[in-house]
Amino acid sequence: MTDTRAHQFPGSVARVLPLVGVATVDRLFDYAIPPELQGVCQPGCRVRIRFAGRRIDGLVWEVADETTHEGALSPIVQMLGDVPVMPPVMQRVCDSLTERYAAVTSDVVRAMLPPRHKGAEQADFATPFADLGAAEEPDLSPWAMYQRGQAFVEAVLSGKPARAAWQILPGDDGMVALAALVCKVAIDGGGVVCVLPHQRQVDRLAAACREWLAAKQITVFTANLGPQARYRRFLAALQGQARLVIGTRSAVFSPVEHLRLLVVVDDGSDQLVDPRAPYIHAREAATTIAAKRQAALLFASQGRTAEVQYFVESGWVHDILPSSDRIRAAAPLVRATADSDAALARDPLANRARIPQLAFTSIREALARNASVLVQVPRAGYVPALACQRCRTPARCRWCGGPLAWPDTHSVLECRWCGRPDGAYRCGECGGTQLRSQVVGVHRTAEELGRAFAPTPIVTSGGSHIVDELEPGPARLVIATPGAEPVCPGGYGAAVLLDGWATVGRQDLRAWERGLRQWIRAMSLVQSRSTGATVTIVAEASLPPVQAAIRCDPVGFASSELRKRREVHLPPAVHIAAIDAPSEVLRECAGVVQQLAEAEVLGPVAIPASQPLPGGWDETSRSSALRLYVRVPATVAARRELGQWLRRLRQRKATGACAVPLRIQVDPIDIG
Repeated sequence: MTDTRAHQFPGSVARVLPLVGVATVDRLFDYAIPPELQGVCQPGCRVRIRFAGRRIDGLVWEVADETTHEGALSPIVQMLGDVPVMPPVMQRVCDSLTERYAAVTSDVVRAMLPPRHKGAEQADFATPFADLGAAEEPDLSPWAMYQRGQAFVEAVLSGKPARAAWQILPGDDGMVALAALVCKVAIDGGGVVCVLPHQRQVDRLAAACREWLAAKQITVFTANLGPQARYRRFLAALQGQARLVIGTRSAVFSPVEHLRLLVVVDDGSDQLVDPRAPYIHAREAATTIAAKRQAALLFASQGRTAEVQYFVESGWVHDILPSSDRIRAAAPLVRATADSDAALARDPLANRARIPQLAFTSIREALARNASVLVQVPRAGYVPALACQRCRTPARCRWCGGPLAWPDTHSVLECRWCGRPDGAYRCGECGGTQLRSQVVGVHRTAEELGRAFAPTPIVTSGGSHIVDELEPGPARLVIATPGAEPVCPGGYGAAVLLDGWATVGRQDLRAWERGLRQWIRAMSLVQSRSTGATVTIVAEASLPPVQAAIRCDPVGFASSELRKRREVHLPPAVHIAAIDAPSEVLRECAGVVQQLAEAEVLGPVAIPASQPLPGGWDETSRSSALRLYVRVPATVAARRELGQWLRRLRQRKATGACAVPLRIQVDPIDIG
C-alpha cells in the first residue's frame, strides 16, 4: 500500500542520504516528511531516520512532490536542527569529490561537515560582521614587489575568479602581504577561506590579520577546537557572520557566504591530506570549490609542487613571481659541501663527514657576529635508526620486528613500535653485538655541537617539543627538525642543513620535491647575503634539488620535475588509483580493468611497509596483502570512467559473505 501522505502536499517526500559509510547503501532513499515538518525540512538539513531496523543520522539531499517507491514510506523521525548545513553549491562540491576520489558519499559528507553540537546552535549569529569590531584599511603595497601581484589583487577585489600561484620571496613567510589581501576582501564584503598545514602558521596569519581586523572578525577553525566551538564557527560561516576563516585542512569546506577568495598555503605539505578515506587533499578540494563557486584561488608557497606547476603550464593558473634581482637581494648565500675541486682539496673528508669543515666555519663566523645559527636535522630523537656494526643489517626488535633505537644517551635500546627494551641485542644475520647509527637525531646532534661550540646556548625543537619563536637574547645554536624551526627575530646568521642524503635519498616519487621544500623553508628564516649570512647544505652538490636550492629556483625545479614525470607517465601528468586488497581480488581486478579505455595496470606489488593495512585486515594476512596501480590519462572523461569503475568495485567487494578489506586511493601522495 502506498503512503498517500507523501502525495497530498508539495514537498512531502525527502530523498535522504544515510550517513553510514557503507558502499552498498551509497544512494538516496525516499522518506515521508510529516505534516509538522513540511516547509521546515529542506535540502541540506540533518535528520534522524529509521534504517535497517535502527535509528541513524541522514542528510536530506532533495525534496520532491512524489515518490517512485511502491510501498509505504517511512516518515522522518526527527529534525536535527532547522538550518540546512549543506547548501546546494556544497552538495555539488560533494558530488564532484565523490566522483573524483571514487568515494562513498557519506565519507565525503563526514569530511565536509563537523559533528553537530546542539549547544552551538544557541549562539548569537545575528550580529553582522561589521559590528563585531572596528576594521582598518590594510596596506597592499607588498604585492607590488611581485610580477602580476597588483593585477591579481585588483582582480580579486573586483570579484573576478582569478587563479594564481604565488612564489614568496626568500626571507619572508608572506603572512603580512597575505593578511592585508584577505582583510581587504573581508572588509569589502567578500568571503575568504585560508587553509594552512600547521597550527603555528594559522596562529601567525591570524596575528597578522589582527593588525587590521578585530579578533572577533577572524574565525579560526582548527582541530584543536572542541566540538562545540568547531560547530559554532561552522554555523557562523554558514549564516554569513564569519567572512574570514583561517584554519587547517578541514577549514577548506567552510561554507562562507559570497566566497570571493580561497587560499591554500604550502600545498606540498602532507598535513593537507585527510588520513581517513577517501583521503581528500585540500588542494584538490580547493580547486573544486573555487570552480563551483566561481571564486578566486591562490596557492601560496616558498616551494613549488609539480601539481601546481601543472596548473600553471596548462594555463589554468598564472604565476606571481618576484624578479630575479629581488631574489638575489633577499636570499642568503647557499653552498653545498665539496662543490668544487678547490673545496675538496681544502677538506678531503667533506664528502664523508656528517658535519664538514665548511659547516663548522659558517657556524663559527655567525656566532662571532652574535647571530643565532639554525641546524636542520631530518630526524627527531637521539639515535632513531641503528644497524649492526659488522654487516649493516638494520637492528630489529626480536618480538615485533620493529626498529630499535636509543631514546637518549642514558637509556637502553628499545623498540619504536612496541616499546619493549632490549638489553642483549644480537644481530640475526651475523650474530654481531655491536651497533652503529644509521641516522643521528636532534638530541644527539645537540650534544655533539654543544661540546664543539661551548658555551653557546643550545635550543632544540622537534617532535613533541616545538619552539615557536626565539626570545630576544644572545646568539644561540638551534637544532630543529624540518617544519619545527623557530622564528628568529631579525633572522638567523647562518643555517646548516644536515644529512641531505636522508632527505632526498628516500625511495619516494616526491623525495626531491619534499627535500627542496624543506630547505627553501629553512633558507627563508636566514638573513640576506648582504649581512654575510650563509646556508650550507650537506649533500651531493650535483643533485638537482641541491642546485635548485643554490639558485633559489623552486619554480625551475618544479618545471623540470613535471617534464620528467610526463616522460614516464606519473602524476600529475596522469591519474593513478592505488588498490590495496587480497592477491586473488587484485588478479580479478587486473583482468577487468583492461576493459577501461586507455587504462594501464601496474603490479601487483607489496604494500609499502610504512603504510598501515586496510581497515579490518588481520595482521597475520600481511603476506597476501598487495597493491595494484591503475593508470589513466589526465582527462576528465578518463578520470570519470575510472571513478565509476572503482565505485562499482567497492560496492561489489563490500557485499555479503564475499566482503573483503579494500582500500582505494586516487592520486595518493605517496607512491613509492
